[in-house]
Amino acid sequence: MNAPAVEIQDVTVHYGDVLALDRVELTLKAGRICGLIGMNGSGKSTLLKTMMGLVKPDRGTVLINGGPPAAARRAGLLGYVPQAEDVDWSFPLSVRDIVMAGRYGQMGFTRRPRRADRAAVATALERVELTELADRQIGQLSGGQKKRAFVARGIAQGATILLLDEPFAGVDKRSEATITTLLGELAAAGATILVSTHDLHSLPNLADEAVLLMRSVLEHGDPEVVLRPENLARAFGLDVLNRPAPDRACDK
Repeated sequence: MNAPAVEIQDVTVHYGDVLALDRVELTLKAGRICGLIGMNGSGKSTLLKTMMGLVKPDRGTVLINGGPPAAARRAGLLGYVPQAEDVDWSFPLSVRDIVMAGRYGQMGFTRRPRRADRAAVATALERVELTELADRQIGQLSGGQKKRAFVARGIAQGATILLLDEPFAGVDKRSEATITTLLGELAAAGATILVSTHDLHSLPNLADEAVLLMRSVLEHGDPEVVLRPENLARAFGLDVLNRPAPDRACDK
């Protein structure tokens, strides 16, 4: 029997005296999109970084395809789209450079792109509709374009497990639609996708399942069930579904 794509067992994380994750249990299967929801400070970003192996848990285990996150990263199986504030947008890298970074694990020590690497990058840029901006410095892109560039990096990398931290925050409708369509295509091809999002209204159309997090997993299952008011009240303290949807920022 194949191991789950992601298996998290009894994971607890502290930042000093602050409890960020508390005995988290979560299993994700291949070929599905899971939405990760919770209020600010609920541990969503910490969970994603722990799954990437960027944060070491105080206790518990994280298994990616049955092995440690570091092994999955080295094999190029694990892709990550960070929040905007986690990236230095002034760094002198082009969009093509960012996407090409997803191929580094397959280039060897020379980091010299081969024909296959260039082809993979070109295909990824085309899929996120950024071909014409490939040579532009990454910081010059709009918010939605930046998110699409990092999704393209995961595509070029060939990641089978993709973790996205607020990919729809501050993006326009075009970028949201492009990313949503791509995630559906990747899941249909067998990828496992975990998406942190605040957009509860769009969650049923985006995800096959959802996780409600408040340092520990409060609910995990069908989005319509997870989004029931009594469940949201446990995490948010109010019926957030009655709040108006946030305005989208304009994208160039």
